[in-house]
Amino acid sequence: MTDTNQTFDANPLPNAEALLHTLAQKLSPLLQANTALVGIHSGGVWLMQRLLVLLADQIKLHNIEHGTLDVSFYRDDYAQRGLKIANRPSQIAFDVENKHIILIDDVFYTGRTTRAAMNELFDYGRPASITLIALINRGGRELPITPQLVAADLSLNASQHLQLIQLADGSLALELTPQHNSARS
Repeated sequence: MTDTNQTFDANPLPNAEALLHTLAQKLSPLLQANTALVGIHSGGVWLMQRLLVLLADQIKLHNIEHGTLDVSFYRDDYAQRGLKIANRPSQIAFDVENKHIILIDDVFYTGRTTRAAMNELFDYGRPASITLIALINRGGRELPITPQLVAADLSLNASQHLQLIQLADGSLALELTPQHNSARS
């Protein structure tokens, strides 16, 4: 596979809406029968909701199912992070068994969120495969997990926290803030 990821410096931040369209183009060839999309709360769910609209024809053609995961209870740092105020229940209303799952996250960092999501998915059944896609790969991987598709690579140092935010009009933007130790994902 040819690496067509764009690499950005952290200042200024790339346009999240433009990256969303890039991600949709890269995702399109993966949409086939027996595939399901699963967004990780919250940014991955926002991306999935937008991708469902951008790729609506293919989603309908291949009868692509979708669901959401809140991996809070599956994280290996749950004791340090505690329960978030905005926890949402996971919603997987389809049979995961032998399904090709496309796991969607906003910002890939250490791999711990992805590991937690995979652990939770296996509680629903044994997928045929799991493909991870992310809007941004910010570097800093700590586990042997990496996204197969990203819209962009962004070089950040450990003191910076990159977050996808959803604006009042539903559009997406990126925000860079100082890192807190409990925010590593």
